[in-house]
Amino acid sequence: MQINDLTAIIVDLCIKIHSRVGPGCFERVYEEILCHELIKLGYKVERQLLLPIKYDELRIKDAYQIDLLVENMLVLELKSVHPLPPVYFNQVRTQLSLLNLKHGMLLNFKVELMKDGIHRVFNNFGKEKID
Repeated sequence: MQINDLTAIIVDLCIKIHSRVGPGCFERVYEEILCHELIKLGYKVERQLLLPIKYDELRIKDAYQIDLLVENMLVLELKSVHPLPPVYFNQVRTQLSLLNLKHGMLLNFKVELMKDGIHRVFNNFGKEKID
C-alpha cells in the first residue's frame, strides 16, 4: 500500500464520519469510529499505543501515547478542539521522530467542514514503515 492511497482513504473516512456524527463529540468517539471503519476495510490498526522513551541508560515505559497507528506506516492524532493550538503539530512531529516514522496526520473534528481539520505532518528523516 502506498502512503498517498492510505491517506486518501483516511480523508474519505473522516469526511464520512464528520458528516454523519457532526463536530460536537469527544475525541474518543471519532477515534473509535475511525478505528472501526479502518478495521472493516481490512487495515491493521493499533489504538492508544503506549510507547517508551530511551534517554541515556534510562528507559521510561509508557512515556507517550499514539491515538492510532495504521499499517505500521501512518500515525493519526485525533482532536476535537477549536481553535487548534499549534502545539498539536509538534506533538505529532515528536511522535514521528520517536518512532522514526515519516508520515502522520493531525485530524481535528471540531470544524464546520472536515477538509479544514485535516493536516498532514512529516518527519523527513523517518522511515516509510515500522519493521
